[in-house]
Amino acid sequence: MAPRKQQEIFGATLALLAERGYESLTIEGVAELSGVNKTTIYRWWPSKPALLAAALVEADALAFDPPDTGTLRGDLEALVDNVIALLTDPPSSDIAVAALGAAVHHPELNVRGFFADRFAREREIFERARARGELVHDTDPMLVVDLLAGAVWVRAVFRGAPVEPGFAERAVSAVLDGVTPRS
Repeated sequence: MAPRKQQEIFGATLALLAERGYESLTIEGVAELSGVNKTTIYRWWPSKPALLAAALVEADALAFDPPDTGTLRGDLEALVDNVIALLTDPPSSDIAVAALGAAVHHPELNVRGFFADRFAREREIFERARARGELVHDTDPMLVVDLLAGAVWVRAVFRGAPVEPGFAERAVSAVLDGVTPRS
């Protein structure tokens, strides 16, 4: 399948997910919106969960390049700012919230691929930081990412609270520097 047509299908999938939710997302609707026959979609993706899982990882709308500011702190602050934008700026925020809701209620929708893909890309941040001597050797990169991204998810999505300017800097400082006085 041509990459442009694939992106149109993914775009239609995510647009319908954000607009209608997972329950009302249909292969027929995606086919109509993207201008392809539904048999074409089924040829590449055998089910709605498979199509959505692929769209979450491969869609241009959710594209992700890990930041490279030259420092671990700068990279993590930029990463948190990217997560903030993903979760607060439409249409990505609508897509993320709809995908989370779908994953909770439909275990057959495996969103682990999305998170695995993101973390595989984010790992570069930590590899560069280790090479620069900015990390102790036993730092768990996934824990750091979970703490930072989780803070954004809780604040923006679960609490529905605003993510004020400076949040990324404060969150990264809390993780890298701690929150208790040094003796």
